[in-house]
Amino acid sequence: MFVGRVKELNSLNNSYSKGSFQFPVIYGRRRVGKTALINAFSKGKKTVYFVAVQSTPRENLEILSNQILSSLAPDAPRNPFPSFSAAFEYVFERAKSERIVFAIDEYPYLASSYKAVSSILQAAIDKHQADSRLFLILCGSSMSFMEKQVLGYESPLYGRRTAQYKLLPFNYLDSAEMLAGFSNEEKITLYSVTGGIPEYLSRVESRLSVQENVQNLFFDPSGRLFEEPANLLKQELRFPEAYNAIIAAIAGGSSRLNEIATKADMETSQCSKMLGTLIELGLVRKESPVTETNSRKSLYSLNDWMFIFWYRFVQPELSRITMGFGETVCSGVFAEQANSHVGFAFEECAKQYMWHALAKGRLPFPFKRIGRWWGNNPRERREEEIDIIAFADEKAIFAECKWRNMPVGEDVLDELARKSELFKSFSDAHYMLFSKRGFTKALKDKASEQSKLVLVDSSDMFS
Repeated sequence: MFVGRVKELNSLNNSYSKGSFQFPVIYGRRRVGKTALINAFSKGKKTVYFVAVQSTPRENLEILSNQILSSLAPDAPRNPFPSFSAAFEYVFERAKSERIVFAIDEYPYLASSYKAVSSILQAAIDKHQADSRLFLILCGSSMSFMEKQVLGYESPLYGRRTAQYKLLPFNYLDSAEMLAGFSNEEKITLYSVTGGIPEYLSRVESRLSVQENVQNLFFDPSGRLFEEPANLLKQELRFPEAYNAIIAAIAGGSSRLNEIATKADMETSQCSKMLGTLIELGLVRKESPVTETNSRKSLYSLNDWMFIFWYRFVQPELSRITMGFGETVCSGVFAEQANSHVGFAFEECAKQYMWHALAKGRLPFPFKRIGRWWGNNPRERREEEIDIIAFADEKAIFAECKWRNMPVGEDVLDELARKSELFKSFSDAHYMLFSKRGFTKALKDKASEQSKLVLVDSSDMFS
């Protein structure tokens, strides 16, 4: 079942309908659905689909040759082309008389095995693009490679691409399309452990409870996600052990550069460089209070909910899980700690909801920035936090998110209003409260009387 990516699929089909040479680049982290998008787009179209492998140039050329000939000349002998140049030349020539989709998946593997391939492909594009009807797709999981070696200024392919698509994990609404049969609360919980990665979502079984699914995926040595973060680091990075130490430090509560470096037992300069790599991969983010720029208050946090869950709850218990106590460990997580994890993810869902509501014209004004805020309260001499502030000019929406098994009451609104008074530059303040289990009657009565207060429970977030 193909869900999500409607915008990208429509864009690809619009480009295809032009009939001229097109060269879109598709990239994103592993398991995010790049291949599924290509398959959905190429359905019913004449397509050469080649997946490069981590091997020699000769083996990649043999695989490529076989795919070209089986797709375009099925009755011809399957002799490999003498060179990549000859293989590309054949496809471009064929595409002068008919529309052909030529998709090269895992392109970084091909380019790493044969350094000249980008220059060879560039030469073929420059020679044939004016009279070729080829629809060439380059796809890759190594985001830094694709951005620098394919899209970057120094790449031989720079300036040739006609479109680019950086695929991100699904938001909670797209994720919900793959979670039929679960309640809204359960969908948010499952989003918080899969991080919206389509391949992980596809492993969730509707016949099982949320806890049973999580146990099978994470807390069983044969589970699909039992070793997933470690495997991803090995595939993407040299020295995965060092990166593992950094991620573990952040998951354990370290958020400043010096704290992370100390916990990971490395020099600050080395740690900073490796954090930059993790940011490029989309696994870590560097965040400042949303109302500030170039702030010294910047913090590092994990940017992948599956990684957060795994490093917080699975990694510390690997020995017990391996020894057969996974069910006990998982039960303990859901009894004692899962709510706090889902609560943080709920804040992310609330931000996504606000973007969605903005697009639908459901918010009081079009905000320009949105994010978390933390800082000092000079009057009370203590640190304060606000889950979400969305603002533009003098207008602001202050939002608080509560993932707990009771209705939210007036005390939460009063506390949020008190903290909002720290921001004198926002003369027009609005308030939004997000709740797992709804709101008290007194708070709902107040919302009905106040136009600047909006209440959103977990069911509203899916309407």
